[in-house]
Amino acid sequence: MTDNRNNDFDFREVTDDERVDIQDTPVDVVDSGNTDDTTAKDESAKSDSENKDGSGSQEYEDVCFVCRRPESKAGKMFHLPNNISICDDCMHKTMDAVSQFDYQNMLNNPNLMNELNKHSGMPNMGFFNMGDLTNGNFNMGGGIPNSQKIKKKSEAAAKPAFDIKNIPAPHKIKAKLDEYVIGQDQAKKVMSVAVYNHYKRVATDTMDEIEIEKSNILLLGPTGSGKTYLVKTLAKLLDVPLAIADATSLTEAGYIGDDIESVVSKLLAAAGNDVEKTEHGIIFIDEIDKIAKKKNTTSRDVSGESVQQGMLKLLEGSNVEVPVGAGSKNAMVPLATVNTRNILFICGGAFPDLEEIITQRLNKQTSIGFDADLKDKYEDDPNLLTNVTVEDLKKFGMIPEFLGRLPIICSLQALTKEMLVQILKEPKNAILKQYQKLLALDEVDLRFDDSALEAIAEKALEKDTGARALRAIIEEFMLDIMYEIPKDENIGRVTITRDYIEGKASPLIEIRGEAVQPKLPQFNVEQATNA
Repeated sequence: MTDNRNNDFDFREVTDDERVDIQDTPVDVVDSGNTDDTTAKDESAKSDSENKDGSGSQEYEDVCFVCRRPESKAGKMFHLPNNISICDDCMHKTMDAVSQFDYQNMLNNPNLMNELNKHSGMPNMGFFNMGDLTNGNFNMGGGIPNSQKIKKKSEAAAKPAFDIKNIPAPHKIKAKLDEYVIGQDQAKKVMSVAVYNHYKRVATDTMDEIEIEKSNILLLGPTGSGKTYLVKTLAKLLDVPLAIADATSLTEAGYIGDDIESVVSKLLAAAGNDVEKTEHGIIFIDEIDKIAKKKNTTSRDVSGESVQQGMLKLLEGSNVEVPVGAGSKNAMVPLATVNTRNILFICGGAFPDLEEIITQRLNKQTSIGFDADLKDKYEDDPNLLTNVTVEDLKKFGMIPEFLGRLPIICSLQALTKEMLVQILKEPKNAILKQYQKLLALDEVDLRFDDSALEAIAEKALEKDTGARALRAIIEEFMLDIMYEIPKDENIGRVTITRDYIEGKASPLIEIRGEAVQPKLPQFNVEQATNA
């Protein structure tokens, strides 16, 4: 049999005696044409030694390349070249399968190999070079990536993850939320107390026999009122992993869509595949009103009541098998076991048709006569959701078992004109401050009249999409300004007025001068806002 590799060696016929000696002598297959083999072997040995010594990628568990089970479940692994790990069970099954065939005699029989090549239509098959696995075109890819591996448990796992003294008090949590979120004082107070009690529960889990129940939260409020922004800000302040999932993509197991366990898988990815850190995180499930029971439907409801029933075990707390580094379970993805007992679940939704249910219930209490409640009293009430009860949510389509696992129900207020003006200028990352910083890079001072801010807030109220309408409005009238300003380097200040917002006049532009606006090598956004 011929060797297909290109080299300059001369081959001679080997006698039978010499062939026996060659077969009995251990030989390392080395490609002499590659001068970096020694370096590659040294690096491979170095990486293996690093893994054994506890450095390098030792923070992740080894995953079997065949069955995809982590080391904590499969046991000790066999380490093969190119960072491939195989568990003991798969290694024995492989060796048993290989021992049933005599591959050595088959490869040493030239006539048999020639017949195989002739009938298969493939070019001549040379001996398989193991060096090609790492140095040639056939690259195994370095085994399983770290994104699909689970981090090993630390030695300090027995110690509590949180110290009671390090947990911020509710008033401190609310004070931090006030810097970013305008209004919604009741919602911020409820969330601060709930989070504080939750992490006290985590910290005192093993102190005594008294077990504190978990307090999951249900947020109700119109679109753009700040439900998602509250949760994002809260997770940033507490420095805990946060996963935001959309309930509209969840379906019953076995149907096209995301499984219910995928919300925990997203939290595991946000925690860097650290199971311990995942079990103390926060999961925010948005659009929870979209999984309500469908009314007057003849088709199977695979994304409604069945999803609520599947989420019961997650909300209450149980061991869940979740895929690592993937959105769905399959044979090629390792699984991790996560206990959701200490994970705080926050569900939010707009519940658009809930106002009608609340109005019907309140209208039953109306009466006739002096000081009586009129039926049209609640029609134009923007904060009607604050009167919600569990019975209203049941009529909306939420099952009682699901609501029972969300004991804290908090309603957010609709944004008023004054709140929208505050949102424009007061938070740390206010929209106006962002545009002032953009123009400050061009050494231009951007200012807004109070009447202009009121005009923007009035236009946002007409769109009825909450704070989301503010950026859309500002993007619209700032387009021409952002386009024209870089043309003229003499412009030093631009003032936005109410007439410009309403399309009656142009913005006030002042030419650059020392009395108007000196050059600012480093622009301070807060100074410009307070000026």
